[in-house]
Amino acid sequence: MNTTVKAYFDAFNRGDVAAMLACLSDDVAHYVNEGKVRPGKDMFRDFCEHMNRCYREELTDMVIFDAEGGTRAAAEYIVNGVYLETDEGLPEAKGQSYRLPAGSFFTLRDGLITRVVTYYNLADWTAQVS
Repeated sequence: MNTTVKAYFDAFNRGDVAAMLACLSDDVAHYVNEGKVRPGKDMFRDFCEHMNRCYREELTDMVIFDAEGGTRAAAEYIVNGVYLETDEGLPEAKGQSYRLPAGSFFTLRDGLITRVVTYYNLADWTAQVS
């Protein structure tokens, strides 16, 4: 199992953005589900702060896959969340709970994450909170 990716997800579940950032290269490329690529740690930090304001999430049933050589990894998991504050362009937040499968893909260099891609079914999430 890739220790950097595990540390990244452990930090996510603790809500520890600084520890997540420590797993990333300065030139990280963050591919957001249904969104634009966000380059660099500053944009990643801004994204995390926004997400933590609008959502409380815990990832469970985590399986991490490692590619040979340690330069690529992937994970699948279940997102268990609560919708806390209305996110622009999405349904109104009223403390709704949701649970949905998701996956992430990573590229690594020198033990740091250089690319994060996350996918989940937005239509499934929208149906659960509407």
